[in-house]
Amino acid sequence: MRAILDIFTIVAVVAGAFFFLAGTVGLLRFPDTFTRAHALTKADNLGLGLVVIGLLPQMDGVMAGLKLVLVWLMVLLASATVSQLIARAARRGGSDGAKP
Repeated sequence: MRAILDIFTIVAVVAGAFFFLAGTVGLLRFPDTFTRAHALTKADNLGLGLVVIGLLPQMDGVMAGLKLVLVWLMVLLASATVSQLIARAARRGGSDGAKP
């Protein structure tokens, strides 16, 4: 049973790392501020969620697992808020944020 949980952890963490990588590629490749922010918030939130889900079976107790989930929820809230603020600042600045 432990081997199955270890395999699940490895698969979920690797999948989460893939989404982190995809978000980074989106940050570097997309043309304007709005699409870059969209790529980062979506991919990084999903990546962190997969990492947290993968690490949950490895936790010693329920409190440690709840702390991981709480951190994930706080990051979800913070990334949505920051993304909104960046998009609002780009829109007010009159710039589309495109690369020169």
